[in-house]
Amino acid sequence: MKSKVYIETSVISYLVARPSRDLLIAANQQVTQEWWQNRRPKFDVYVSQLVAQEINSGDAEAVSKRQQAVTDCTYLDITSEAVNLAEKLIEQNAIPRQAAEDALHIAVATVSGMAYLLTWNFRHIANAALRANVELVCRLNGYEPPVICSPMELMEA
Repeated sequence: MKSKVYIETSVISYLVARPSRDLLIAANQQVTQEWWQNRRPKFDVYVSQLVAQEINSGDAEAVSKRQQAVTDCTYLDITSEAVNLAEKLIEQNAIPRQAAEDALHIAVATVSGMAYLLTWNFRHIANAALRANVELVCRLNGYEPPVICSPMELMEA
């Protein structure tokens, strides 16, 4: 049985974006493409309706590429359970209020039983300083949180 991985919007953006001139971003884009080609088939891959909303804004050509990238991903609904958990993540200061969408990504992945949440968002999602409190809030509310990591961290050894 394959592990379930929730793909957050930043991964889709890095996957299809034009190569960056910033060396760190360009390296992350390359890792994302390698993960997508080589590791992705080993997982059941999910996105949410929130990802669908976020990839649908911006340049029409970029939107089309992002939409095409997720065509064979399974879509998760944003349930009332996920909304409630996202609110608790914010209320209990695990995620800042201005990052409500990030809290919702975490909540959707958590209530849906994902093993991993894949992201390049280190500000609010894969933030080591916030992680312990995020995990605590999830567990106090009866959920086991996914492992939050970047594609680089989910590469094969």
